[in-house]
Amino acid sequence: MDSRRLFRTFALPLAALGLLVSGCSGGGGSSPGSSPSGRAAPSADLERYYTQKPAWRSCGVPGFQCATVKAPLDYADPEGESVDLAVARKKATGPGKRLGSLLVNPGGPGASAIGYLQSYAGIGYPAPVRARYDMVAVDPRGVARSAPVECLSGREMDAFTQTDQTPDDAGETAKLAAAYQAFAAGCEKRSGTVLPHVSTIEAARDMDLVRAVLGDEKLNYVGASYGTFLGATYAELFPDRTGRLVLDGAMDPSLPAREMNRDQTAGFETAFQSFAADCVQRADCPLGRKSAADASARLKALFEKLDATPAPTGESRKLTESLATTGVIAAMYDEGVWPQLRGALAAAQEGDGASLLAMADMYYEREADGSYANLMFANAAVNCLDLPAAFRTPEAVEPAVPEFEKASPVFGEGFAWASLNCGYWPEKATGKPHRIEAKGSAPIVVVGTTRDPATPYKWARSLADQLSSGRLLTYDGDGHTAFGRGSDCIDTAINTYLLEGTPPADGKRC
Repeated sequence: MDSRRLFRTFALPLAALGLLVSGCSGGGGSSPGSSPSGRAAPSADLERYYTQKPAWRSCGVPGFQCATVKAPLDYADPEGESVDLAVARKKATGPGKRLGSLLVNPGGPGASAIGYLQSYAGIGYPAPVRARYDMVAVDPRGVARSAPVECLSGREMDAFTQTDQTPDDAGETAKLAAAYQAFAAGCEKRSGTVLPHVSTIEAARDMDLVRAVLGDEKLNYVGASYGTFLGATYAELFPDRTGRLVLDGAMDPSLPAREMNRDQTAGFETAFQSFAADCVQRADCPLGRKSAADASARLKALFEKLDATPAPTGESRKLTESLATTGVIAAMYDEGVWPQLRGALAAAQEGDGASLLAMADMYYEREADGSYANLMFANAAVNCLDLPAAFRTPEAVEPAVPEFEKASPVFGEGFAWASLNCGYWPEKATGKPHRIEAKGSAPIVVVGTTRDPATPYKWARSLADQLSSGRLLTYDGDGHTAFGRGSDCIDTAINTYLLEGTPPADGKRC
């Protein structure tokens, strides 16, 4: 399979799965440095940041340039410490009049925007868009090249990702809680300085700073998954500087963490049912040929088997139930990965867990040498600042498990326990769920996919309704996000908006 496709599949957004992820981040609220109305206005104290002149240099990737831009670590104390933000660009190639910069963010939170730019957006976005925009990416604070949050060593992460996330007794529950506590403590120990300052509001303020440094009067932006919340937050803070915004795979910032995680659980169930309905029609389906319901029961039986006896993989790590769940969930992001999932499930049923483990490793961004990118560390750090924890103790999770299992009989229990991950976080949440209206902003295109696993379609409908200038664009299909995934109808609508400034009619379906 094309490695670039794998990057796009697994590095875009994160679900409420495994042990780390509490669901795509949402919420927000006021922050230091924002005006009482919630709209941020650069002060004289920030002038030295807004007037920087970046020193562009070669990135080592042909056609791309990189620079470092400084931002205040704490916007409430702009005279204090600063943080270095990594920025990359690929200049407009022409022909046609240059339209400025187009910032891209692939989501997460925690996915590297620069990695996404260099591996896909800067070379794979439609040629007319790349011809007229400088394609730009900023790794948000705490992510990848921008003061990355660090929490655990590779060996510690291996142990962490294998922890049983569907505890069967008090002992297993205590081990799960201890794993979350150790993870949080590791983040505080290794990244205590930056940890209080990686909220989405601060990342949105950083984007405005970068906009000014690039010399653009307005921010033009394409954000996917969590990147939609980042873009919507920018529009809320800076509506008068909002240019052409595309929010693809939209989140709903009005939801509290528990409801968000439960919605996402249902989203992955919807996606799995679509996979199962397709699978049972194929001769190589490892989940039988009867029905989607039977396929669900067979998958759950496989998970229970792995819970009791993890499968060998040809290395020291075995395929546990938690790692197998992560591998399956990862494949829900892109229907193009379904054939690979069928093969991995068939092998796991025969006692070979190597393929499903490889899919989980791709999701977690685990390297062959056993090291991990900081994707999961940043994901937890941002999520746990942006929203109060869904649950704070195991005792709070237990009575909620049935509602999650109702949302997904296969994944619900694990997703419920995954929602405990922010319960032990060392920093108090600075955000809260609220509606984002962004009054005064230019038209904002909100894109929703009807069977999206990670950002359920109803979130896109909700965000488009909240935004005073929102235009809902619907893709009737599978997988996560819609732009650049094979729909000429979606791509034409977005390209027309980016190039001509004409948004699609509100409610357009493809």
